[in-house]
Amino acid sequence: MVPETYLPPARLLLSSRWAALAVVNDGAPAAAMTSYALAPDGTALYVHLSQMALHTRALLEEPRAAFVVSAPDGGEADPQTLPRLSLSGVALALVPGTPGYDAGHAAYVSRFPAAEERFALADFVLFRFEPSEARWVGGFARALRMTGAQLTEALREAAAG
Repeated sequence: MVPETYLPPARLLLSSRWAALAVVNDGAPAAAMTSYALAPDGTALYVHLSQMALHTRALLEEPRAAFVVSAPDGGEADPQTLPRLSLSGVALALVPGTPGYDAGHAAYVSRFPAAEERFALADFVLFRFEPSEARWVGGFARALRMTGAQLTEALREAAAG
């Protein structure tokens, strides 16, 4: 059983589909928006990216990456109070035809059925991002840090409850 404070970040990650992806490109930071699907066991995020995009080529060279997921900004309140989750870790390209690739493909297409046709395109790469650390800001003066393993447990509990 995880602490109750770990469940809101897990719920945000479970309910969202869109995140900012930050990568290292030639030693400099670069960012893009992308969709993601969670691994069924909560251990990873899958992203399916075109090699025409700078962030994809950067990940193939340097797998360290970060994701940021935020609650939507409705335009009324102070955006600094929006709940948000930052993940840091490593994104590794999966090899088609392997069990890891097949599992990622199934998870991604289950979340985004229209993406199936892109899996036939040779320039797309499926990555498995494994977070090593998660940082949560649940609003003003409400923050916590979790390990990747703690986040995984929170995701499993949030999905079950």
